[in-house]
Amino acid sequence: MVPSNVIEADLTWFNGSFEPRIQVVTDANGLIEQVGYLDLQPTMRLEGKALLPGMVNAHSHAFQRGLRGFGETFPKGAGSFWTWREAMYELVECLEAEEFQNICRMAFEEMLRQGITTVGEFHYFHHSPTAPDLLFDDLVLAAADEAGIRIVLLETFYAHGGFGEPLTGGQRRFATPDVESFLNHVDQLREKYESNLCRIGLAAHSLRAANPDEIAELLAYAQRHKMVLHMHVEEQRQEIEACKKAHGNTPIELLLDRQLLDGSVTLVHCTHTSAKVIDQVADTGASISICPTTEGNLADGIADVPAMMKANTSVCLGTDSNARISMNEEMRWLEYVQRVRQEKRGVCVGESGHNAERLFECATTAGAKSLGIKAGKIATGTSADLIVLDTQGISLLGATAETLLPAFVLGADRGSITRTCIAGQWHEWR
Repeated sequence: MVPSNVIEADLTWFNGSFEPRIQVVTDANGLIEQVGYLDLQPTMRLEGKALLPGMVNAHSHAFQRGLRGFGETFPKGAGSFWTWREAMYELVECLEAEEFQNICRMAFEEMLRQGITTVGEFHYFHHSPTAPDLLFDDLVLAAADEAGIRIVLLETFYAHGGFGEPLTGGQRRFATPDVESFLNHVDQLREKYESNLCRIGLAAHSLRAANPDEIAELLAYAQRHKMVLHMHVEEQRQEIEACKKAHGNTPIELLLDRQLLDGSVTLVHCTHTSAKVIDQVADTGASISICPTTEGNLADGIADVPAMMKANTSVCLGTDSNARISMNEEMRWLEYVQRVRQEKRGVCVGESGHNAERLFECATTAGAKSLGIKAGKIATGTSADLIVLDTQGISLLGATAETLLPAFVLGADRGSITRTCIAGQWHEWR
């Protein structure tokens, strides 16, 4: 519990624009109680500063932060996602509990410094090296608690090593052999950990690791308990061809045919998904999570983001492998890679034509929808998850109320963020 606060910055992002004299009242439960032109005595006056909602990282594998700097030499020639995956498995096979927790904590702390206030942790690294003990579920949640970040643990079902193949090698540390025991464990996690700063969601790792019948059971559980369900789909052409060989359809076509998509579902990557299928996904209300820096780092390809925008799909952002942690960079890559591909500017735009506003929605409200949380905007009843920008710092100096958001989204980074607030609890950065 934290005391209530009346916060007033020089400018506050409120109802789609930066406005002066806006006050934000937070209550003892870490929620925004009031916001607007309230004419109260501020308890926190942020001079030379601007206030924004905290950003939402919809897709992370925190332990992969341990690979940063590795796998960037290619003595045998060009690598691929699949060669990178082998390096990831090498890390998995040797990672012990203490090091795992430390790596995850570092990733979460770095997110906080970058203005990320909620992380959707797509967690499939469940077990110790020698026993199927589910210990690492507790460790990743302990790391989030130590860092002070809001977490939605996307507890991940992972039963197969490929279409119709057994788990091998490092994959055994991901094992969830059957849906019933997995969901019993999810029940225990919900009872033990759910709180103001922790929610439990579900994930099916992919159609390689969970078959359609298993995904149907997971979705039914998610629907009963008003939870979210995430899964990787169509990141790699090889995955798509293997799915067609096994099932006769691409992964998303299979999900659509089985009616396994709705507004609680988020499809991660969709790198090689056609515009026609994207339209069908949009009709279901499902979200799509794009992870531009990871998709670039792993040479996945370029998703058809223009088709997603045209279909009015809810597109959110994730840091995925955490080779780089910066939602500003994810926003920029989401737009710039499309500009390079199409030789056009202004691909991700809203109805008003504003590019930065649409990108910021991807990093905030769309991520909140994907994770099923009341966050991502400064509004009554939402979580008091906030970031403070130094408008007098070198990155943003000279920006006006009209240009400040594009200056931050497209021209700044962590150096412009001076404070982060999670549920009313403040962290100050120097």
